[in-house]
Amino acid sequence: MYPILFKIGPIPIHTYGFLVALGFLIAVYIIRTLAIRAKLDVDRVLDLTFWGLLVGFMGARLLFVITRFGSFMSDPISIFKVWEGGLVFYGGPLAVVPWAIWYMKKHKLPLWRTADVIVPGLTAGQILGRFGCISAGCCYGRPTGSTWGFKFYSELVDRHLHGVPLHPTQLYEAGGNVVILTGLLYLFKNKKFDGQVALTYFMAYPILRSFVETFRGDIIRGFVVEDLLSTSQFISILVFLGAAALYWMRFVSTSNKKGRAQ
Repeated sequence: MYPILFKIGPIPIHTYGFLVALGFLIAVYIIRTLAIRAKLDVDRVLDLTFWGLLVGFMGARLLFVITRFGSFMSDPISIFKVWEGGLVFYGGPLAVVPWAIWYMKKHKLPLWRTADVIVPGLTAGQILGRFGCISAGCCYGRPTGSTWGFKFYSELVDRHLHGVPLHPTQLYEAGGNVVILTGLLYLFKNKKFDGQVALTYFMAYPILRSFVETFRGDIIRGFVVEDLLSTSQFISILVFLGAAALYWMRFVSTSNKKGRAQ
């Protein structure tokens, strides 16, 4: 809706890029604060955060390019124009989780306690990223069928939807993530075991994403079952089941340890 935030002389400052950068700074602040409370090596955690966000950003961009492979092949240079928008969220975790596990093992950071510190920060960054999507016109919704909704004219929006009121799916997800972030920060203070915060997110976000997907209108994101189960919903199911299984295992393990200690 507002792809250019302002200009410094002839240089345009893209709203999407600005909000992603702001989200990164907020994420770093939250992660640093929680790392201190968790008595972790702050410098190592911040190094993990910086490089992890870079790896995750690249993964999210790569998955977006794959979904629009044909259009990018006709203009390969546009692959690098990330400031104009275009990320697929699940591409981030798919790329960064294996890398982060390797990093934490290499530098002897406790995996689950570190994950509990990082995930709330990433959630905050995700909120700002969705506002960036509004400015760029990506990740848009289907027509509302009424006069209310967001109108886009971006090249990322199918031309037949230009000027049509669309569900503000970016806002739906940003609002949902605000609720999730609030819950995660509360849980961080009251958690029963390491990993509870991170695993709660990986159960809560797939539910939110699956709900938001029912209003999405960018068909190019793909379907596993046509018009019934989108690619992101399918990934959400797998993520939720995996996180729920790990949550139960961590809960039982912690309960057993406490029982033996008594």
